Amino acid sequence: MKLSKPFPGIIAFLVVLLTMPLGHAVMIIMEVFFGESYVYAAALVVGLAGVVLFMIGSHFKNENKATFAGLFAGILIWTGWIEFAHVYIAHRYGVAPLMENGVTVTKPEYLIMPASVGFLATFMIFYTYNSRTGCNFFIWIQKTFRIPVKQGQIPNHKKNYSLITTIETISILWTFYLVLLFAYDNSFFGDRHPVTYFIAFGSLLWSAYLFVYLLKIENLGYAIRYSIPTVIIFWNFVEILGRWNVLNEIWVKPYEYKMEVLSIFIVFVVLLIVLFFEKSRRRLKQEI
Repeated sequence: MKLSKPFPGIIAFLVVLLTMPLGHAVMIIMEVFFGESYVYAAALVVGLAGVVLFMIGSHFKNENKATFAGLFAGILIWTGWIEFAHVYIAHRYGVAPLMENGVTVTKPEYLIMPASVGFLATFMIFYTYNSRTGCNFFIWIQKTFRIPVKQGQIPNHKKNYSLITTIETISILWTFYLVLLFAYDNSFFGDRHPVTYFIAFGSLLWSAYLFVYLLKIENLGYAIRYSIPTVIIFWNFVEILGRWNVLNEIWVKPYEYKMEVLSIFIVFVVLLIVLFFEKSRRRLKQEI
């Protein structure tokens, strides 16, 4: 699908951006709707649905379809299998939330998530020394620190875009969850520490820099994949503003803000419909 610049980048950014509050809202709705007795079974199904979607997407020859499948697969796997796995362990062993002035500032599941930092570090080492990575960030690290790898890109027709997007979504979410959790931890910095301010406004500037490049991308599939880090880095700023009580995170209270969350969902669906009809229109035009 070839939309004219800058529309692929803008649409891709908005689609990925709206998945962030919707993902948070879905997790809260699952906890309330299914209750503690059944929510883990539901989470297991959600994660499994993500795996099935990824597998289906792996058979798509169309880059855009495979990328969308990978995006939603990554979100479903992260929400169903990773986030709820931490919820289960935290509840099972009675991990208490972090309280300040009688208010929960960090849920139990997020207090144990930093323990996975060693796994993430191993993940990072693998991609840093991977000669066939297509990630600009890791390529920059390889060139900057002169890591002895021979660059060898996989031809586009052999790339599994569903796999690439799924792993990209999960790994970037994982990375910046840990960045924020360590920043919030008073044993390291704290949410009012200068380092946390640097992360907040540094993320805003970084995402703006990425967004400028994103506007130059014409291929929608690539734009979606490039939007994932752009949006998640920007979302650091949003999350920290919520931590500072500068804005009200309506997506973590979907039952209190039903109309607002529903509006976000409607806009998200409309964007997907626009993409579908634009693709159909262009296909019809080519046939004529």
